[in-house]
Amino acid sequence: MKPGHDPARPARDTALRRVAREARPFLRARTGAILRLSGWSLLEFAQTFLSGYGVARALDDGFLAGRPATGLLWLAVAAVAVLPSVLAARGVFGRLADLVEPLRDGLVRRAVARALSGALGRSGHVGTRSLSQVTHQSEIARDGWAGLVLTLRSFVFTAAGAVTGLLALSPALLLIVLPPLVLGAALFIGTLPPMAARQRAYLAADEAYAAHAGELAASVRDIAAAGTAERTVAESRALADAQLAASRSLARWSAVRVVALAVCGRFPPLLLLLGAPWLLRNGLTPGGLVGALTYLTQALAPAVQALMTMLGTAGGRLVVVLDRFTDAPPPPADEPAPVTSDDAPPSQGPARRAPVAELHEVTFAYGPRAHPVLDRLSLTVGAGEHLAVVGPSGSGKSTLAAVLAGTERPTGGAVRWRGRPARPADATSVRVLLPQHAYVFSGSLRDNLRYLRPDARDREIAAMADAVGLDTLLSRLGSLDAAVEPDRLSQGERQLVALGRAYLAAPPLLILDEATSRLDPAAETRAELAFATLPGALVVVAHRLSSARRADRTLVMDGPRTQCGTPGELLRSSALYRDLSGLWEPEEADTVPEQDVPEQDVPEEARREQRRLGEERAIRSTPPPSPV
Repeated sequence: MKPGHDPARPARDTALRRVAREARPFLRARTGAILRLSGWSLLEFAQTFLSGYGVARALDDGFLAGRPATGLLWLAVAAVAVLPSVLAARGVFGRLADLVEPLRDGLVRRAVARALSGALGRSGHVGTRSLSQVTHQSEIARDGWAGLVLTLRSFVFTAAGAVTGLLALSPALLLIVLPPLVLGAALFIGTLPPMAARQRAYLAADEAYAAHAGELAASVRDIAAAGTAERTVAESRALADAQLAASRSLARWSAVRVVALAVCGRFPPLLLLLGAPWLLRNGLTPGGLVGALTYLTQALAPAVQALMTMLGTAGGRLVVVLDRFTDAPPPPADEPAPVTSDDAPPSQGPARRAPVAELHEVTFAYGPRAHPVLDRLSLTVGAGEHLAVVGPSGSGKSTLAAVLAGTERPTGGAVRWRGRPARPADATSVRVLLPQHAYVFSGSLRDNLRYLRPDARDREIAAMADAVGLDTLLSRLGSLDAAVEPDRLSQGERQLVALGRAYLAAPPLLILDEATSRLDPAAETRAELAFATLPGALVVVAHRLSSARRADRTLVMDGPRTQCGTPGELLRSSALYRDLSGLWEPEEADTVPEQDVPEQDVPEEARREQRRLGEERAIRSTPPPSPV
């Protein structure tokens, strides 16, 4: 099962319902913390109330009445009212910790319990999903929950202070102010389910048109021979019209959401100004009118805008992450049952897996008289297996990746995918090859990520961003609909977009040809661990030794000479691998414990050679003295 994929559940059992079911007992158990947080928030209520009321009294009882000292005093009261709310921030954040930290602790306990249950109950299976939940996803939930509580708390007490102030100035003000606020909020909440439905409809129409176009491109000759061009054109027009209709429907609902924000934020001050003559005739003072405008523009409008923004972005993301913790733990990657032998010793190694890609006596040379880059190489990569390919520059790593992906045809031998000869027609359904230079096009981030899988849902994209490490870029751009300009992305960000695209596609065979070379070690580790959770095979042309040490097996290439094994086996048997271990980046040396290969098992000459290479690197890295 792919991460982010929901098991079959009743249609009405949405993510929000599942999260709400588990949230209710959590909140009931912390009623005291909520009450204490509300107590500190009363200071914000007072500050909001005095901000508008003080302005009204300063005008009516002070400046308009010819008593400037009284006016200045009321303004001072409104200004000083800010200080207690600032001092209350410490109390608010202290009580916030009573709500936020238990959530994170509970999520971590749940993830650890599931990991232990999986290890004990499923033949020792432990996926990296639990690691992501314990570290990254729990922090996302913690931060999102904290932001939602702060925003919701601020909105409630700010709105309460403003409404109380409007009521104190003149009850008639509520007749003008409250209707647009309630209408805008209802419109915004009402757009959430239809927007999701229209998005799904648009994706379905887009997928249907793309499938029809693909079939049409492959059947032009048959269509012409059968004389069915008119019918084919009519089918294409109907699908295009359906896609256009779905797109327009989605755009209309997006416009409704914009209208909802405008109704909440823009209409109340406008209606107040339009109704000012009637209000003044019915007892509202000029100061009360200015005070009401102060409430609307300085308190209510910002609070409503912040709440809707939080619910529309971080709130949805929080629901997605929390729902992943409510899901049942995913089963192991789809692969056949282990093949064992009663006569085999317990340490015979990993169970055999169904082959995804096979090289049988493959030879490849760039020209009839050129020396072969690959010479009768046989290799099998099974489902769910992680294979690293290492070797010096020019040793044939990228050539191997191209031959394995089917973009280069071998000069000898055979390449098989899923037990059948590799064919170009099967390439898009079997493998994804990511080169070092990632392809990113001008368009929205959503379109870039859906390039290989147009039907991917926003929920799946959010889960992918959490797993692969795209959340920082997503936060910087603002949303999935943000325009992507390739020239404005760093090379590492381009690689992350390409990695996210491949993660969503989840092909049976994924080949990374130094596709993480522009990422820092931590980001590279996170991405590779995420791909390791997918059921397909992963082949990584590594540029850091840590990539090789994370793999199930490592293939060492030195031109036609190759050697394959685990890192521990290669340290014992491959002099080239030992040399690469010495030449690789120093910070990677500590990523995997070295107890797999005791020092006495490494030949003395290899240890001397590694020390010599280290001394040479130190000399080369020492800068020359600066000229005087």
